[in-house]
Amino acid sequence: MPSPAAPTVSTLHDAYRRGTPVAAVMADVYARIAAVGDPGIFIHLRPEGDVVAEAARLPAFDPARYPLWGIPVAVKDNIDVAGLPTTAACPAFSFVPARSATAVEKLIAAGAIVIGKTNLDQFATGLVGVRSPYPVPRNAFDPARVPGGSSSGSAVAVAQGIVALSLGTDTAGSGRVPAGLNDLVGLKPSVGAISTRGVLPACRTLDCVSVFAHDVADAFLAYAVMRGLDAEDAFSRPIVADTTETAALPTRVGLPRAADRLFFGDSAMAGAYDAALGVLRPLASATSEIDLTPFFAVAKLLYDGPWVAERHAAMRAFLATNADDVHPVTRQIVGAAERFSATDAFEGLYRLAELRRTCEAVWESVDVIAVPTAPIFPTLADLAADPIGPNSRLGTYTNFVNLLDLAALAVPGPFRGDGLPAGITLIGRRGADASLAKLGAAFMAAAGDRRRQPATAAA
Repeated sequence: MPSPAAPTVSTLHDAYRRGTPVAAVMADVYARIAAVGDPGIFIHLRPEGDVVAEAARLPAFDPARYPLWGIPVAVKDNIDVAGLPTTAACPAFSFVPARSATAVEKLIAAGAIVIGKTNLDQFATGLVGVRSPYPVPRNAFDPARVPGGSSSGSAVAVAQGIVALSLGTDTAGSGRVPAGLNDLVGLKPSVGAISTRGVLPACRTLDCVSVFAHDVADAFLAYAVMRGLDAEDAFSRPIVADTTETAALPTRVGLPRAADRLFFGDSAMAGAYDAALGVLRPLASATSEIDLTPFFAVAKLLYDGPWVAERHAAMRAFLATNADDVHPVTRQIVGAAERFSATDAFEGLYRLAELRRTCEAVWESVDVIAVPTAPIFPTLADLAADPIGPNSRLGTYTNFVNLLDLAALAVPGPFRGDGLPAGITLIGRRGADASLAKLGAAFMAAAGDRRRQPATAAA
């Protein structure tokens, strides 16, 4: 059995410098998959021989030119990889794209090796990771708990040490919640910074490609490889190409006031957040409590307002002929779009503009807002009893971010008292991606090495 130590870009590149064959690293990937024994992580896993053959065709090892040379990565199955089926966790929807998504093309050009396509909440609708017709990926620390979604398989693949990096997507928190529940970094870039061409839309105006990694440096490296204006993507936007070396360290930290620290009775999550603030405060030049009421009002628009119709727009043609193939909870959520009119959509836009103006005032006094990544850690039994409620609560601190055109970085924090992971999310203005990464790395260094070996036994 291979070591459960999590691979990173730096450790793998050090191994390559010492002469480790890339084929041996790929063999370790597949040995780790077998050791973990979780059939829910991958929907489509490439044959090991194909991966080894692709790795053998890499140019000479040159990490300056190919910064992801020989790095195994996994890709969420709503992001196209040429020659592999895209299902969005719906077998009836499956098709095989001839071309990879722009983000995947850039990773491969940088030397990355795609291992396979990962499981998700069907059509990227959910934050729990269980709304799939395939086996549910097991949370890496407690298989009785949800893995987080919708990018469940991508998060677990990294948390279990199978790959160094994985791609998810993030519309309402799908790149952050699974990170927080699996002790990972989850980078949610500024909207439009990474092209979404070749990504099956959830809400096309809000969707982001996200990155899971074990450290901030790896996540930001993958982001830097993928970012950039894409003329083929109507929603791609230019972004400042800052680095963590040149970016300013954001030190004016905004914290939710006591009334806005919503943990819904989960005292372990509340305790972990308090411990995380104990790490963060010495890094700040000033902290101030902020009123999240308008942010929460924005969050309600995502599922209780007309933006749910944007999810319907992405699925309308398929739903017209294949409604019975859609997960019942997904169908219930998307079906709510029928109660909204075009007038409602415009009124929603007006309401969002008003709330956005109110929220903008916060940035006059803070550089970053630090919130719990997830306020609760539901069990699978919780979801079986109530498929909607826990999912909604998981989005408390994530649902407003893309609607407000903000950047966010989820980072692991001190573990809960019961030994389960927790984390905080750093939120900044559009374009603050490098600054958030700089603070996130400083936070993780100050917190110490919080990684723990995830459970691998089949359950």
